[in-house]
Amino acid sequence: MEKLYGLLGRRLGHSWSVPIHQALGCGDYRLVELEPEALEGFLRREDVGGLNVTIPYKRDVMKFCDAIDPAARSIGSVNTLVRREGKLWGYNTDIDGFLYMLRRAGISLAGKKTVILGSGGASLTAQAAARREGAREIVVISRSGPDSYETLPDRHGDAEALINTTPLGMWPHMDEAAADLRLLPAVTEVVDVIYNPGRTNLLLQAEELNRRNPGPGGEPGEPVTRSIRYTGGLSMLAAQAKRAEELFFQKRIPDGEADRITARLWR
Repeated sequence: MEKLYGLLGRRLGHSWSVPIHQALGCGDYRLVELEPEALEGFLRREDVGGLNVTIPYKRDVMKFCDAIDPAARSIGSVNTLVRREGKLWGYNTDIDGFLYMLRRAGISLAGKKTVILGSGGASLTAQAAARREGAREIVVISRSGPDSYETLPDRHGDAEALINTTPLGMWPHMDEAAADLRLLPAVTEVVDVIYNPGRTNLLLQAEELNRRNPGPGGEPGEPVTRSIRYTGGLSMLAAQAKRAEELFFQKRIPDGEADRITARLWR
């Protein structure tokens, strides 16, 4: 039986997963857009070989898994499905990609108060990564409750690291921004898991705050008082895809492939 490999989600027009997985050797990789009511029937198909899972199904697919990797269960989110011997296995390769992204950008969360925007599946991965990296405090910001976007500057203006796991700023709504860094003066590390566009408004603001302030006549002014390290989600996407391919086909792929694909996509 010909096996099906692809990305499962609800709206996938923004996705770059097909060229990434094709570059890793999975030539038949495809996009699978489904409405929630079609999810169970699709996952029962015997021809499913391997799937990546994205918004909004990273938690929904867990109840259809016959087995879940302990790391994925502890995170509470599954982004990779593999059918082996008739059973559907759930994994989380986002954590591998997230940690790779941090290392590649030289970003450290160790000992820092870390604010995570969003409370969905990607947020669960970011929380797990922040714990693993030794963040001093982890705060999750959602639309309501005491820790909301409205209360963020007042309650957590001392945040040192900011991670966006929401779609705010994603193509085609690129005029949006997840937060205003001018209201968070202690932030020195910014992570945006969005990869399309390569630089969101949040990252463009981080870049701007790193520049020297111009003087009154346009001459260089005083240096900005803080240096912000920042990254988008492209390298995370490539690294988690590499790990997913290893699980799909039970083979080892050199780590350098993630670097090669990230550079190729950025160009």
